[in-house]
Amino acid sequence: MSVYSNALRGPDDLVGWIAEGPVDARRAQDGLRLASAGGPEAHWTLWCPEEFGDRIAISWDFSPRAEPGLAMLFFGATSLLGGSIFDPSLSPRDGGYPQYHSGELRTLHASYFRRRWPDERSFHTCNLRKSPGFQLVASGADPVPPALDADGRFYRVEVLKDGARVRLAIDGLPLFDWRDDEVDGPLIGSGRIGFRQMAPLVAHYRDLEVRTL
Repeated sequence: MSVYSNALRGPDDLVGWIAEGPVDARRAQDGLRLASAGGPEAHWTLWCPEEFGDRIAISWDFSPRAEPGLAMLFFGATSLLGGSIFDPSLSPRDGGYPQYHSGELRTLHASYFRRRWPDERSFHTCNLRKSPGFQLVASGADPVPPALDADGRFYRVEVLKDGARVRLAIDGLPLFDWRDDEVDGPLIGSGRIGFRQMAPLVAHYRDLEVRTL
């Protein structure tokens, strides 16, 4: 059953979303164009205003348009104490990655388009990390081509969070299937989802849907 959907066709579809870092959101002919409004180190995170339960499937269309950069999804995000990630007692966040992977958040994050650094561009993988602590817990091949070769095509990304099990697929192709044994910390359950990009990536998004399993 669908519990949230968003066409992601323009900035108006981001009303209520919470930006951390300089997000440049524009309407494009084929979706929502997202990029950094700052310099080459001005990365950002954009949080959905809804909170979701533990057994969900998150899917959206993604199209890389200009590189280098990186795109990821945070999910199951809470504070370390299990409360809201927007609790005013938490330290401010501005898109800097250490604030998310080794700060005051407990979350999983799937990097499904990694082209920021030379080693990422020379060997394409999708990574799943668990925070706090930046633990790499799963990895799989990345089938999305560079922006030049994608040539405006959209790819359907799907993340399934089913209790201890996490799966990632792109255009229906399974990329990793991981089960949390809690070696790297407590099981992550319900919480927030958020998109993140590393500058200077430009990408288009559309048709976000969250459904229960």
